[in-house]
Amino acid sequence: MTREMPQSARTEPELTGVRNFRDVGGLPTTDGRRVGYGRLFRSGHLANATAADAAFLSSLGLHTVFDFRNAADLKLDGADVELPGVRNVNIPLSDPAEGADFWRMVRDGDLDQLRDLLSDGKAAARMINSYRSIIKDRTAEHSRVLHALAEESLPALVHCAAGKDRAGLSVAVCLLAVGVERDAIEADYLKSNAPGRRYAVRRSDSTPAGTSQEVMELLSPLFDARAEYLAAAFETIERTWGGTDRYLTEGLGLTPRTRERLRARLLDENS
Repeated sequence: MTREMPQSARTEPELTGVRNFRDVGGLPTTDGRRVGYGRLFRSGHLANATAADAAFLSSLGLHTVFDFRNAADLKLDGADVELPGVRNVNIPLSDPAEGADFWRMVRDGDLDQLRDLLSDGKAAARMINSYRSIIKDRTAEHSRVLHALAEESLPALVHCAAGKDRAGLSVAVCLLAVGVERDAIEADYLKSNAPGRRYAVRRSDSTPAGTSQEVMELLSPLFDARAEYLAAAFETIERTWGGTDRYLTEGLGLTPRTRERLRARLLDENS
């Protein structure tokens, strides 16, 4: 049974234990319509959600929570809180930083090690390559999400660890599928840079030396949402499939009927 979905924006609270939460409603499409409010939400993980956070999330009438974290993420942060009546679907995607060993170095490495690993554009290059890889190699996972949203999974919340990269790309793919303007997709993606939304950098050495300005600058590309990262994903679609339509049909297996169902479910009827 399809759940009743709100048709207008609601005030989003400052969630205490969930970072980077937002409703993607209101974004414009190329044909003059808009994404409906109360249909698709995004955030960081829900493992630290407080009782008040969980109560708010439960008030959204969610059908499904898609969790893109992998085993290493779950070991680090823990499982999501359970929301009554909500289906939880774990679809592991590759962490853009690729690997527990890498994150251990980020957390525990000294300045010389971080310079070797991340300086001279290496950190940003790692992120760009990962975005390209997720688009090319994770078509089955993105297809699964889109088909679920077209059928029975709305309202839905999608998240990874920080709600920035894996969730950001998955939301971007969903928005491409319903014709949202690319500038609007980028603007929503870049909201993850707001101070209250950013994932907290974890360092074992919390002394001034361990969290110096240079250390933070070296780590910054890993925790930023950068337009160049999203642009690399869009460029990969163009280079690999020749355009969005072929990506959606050949790469993700979306039929015209499925795309129309997706648009009907995600877009506001009154826009």
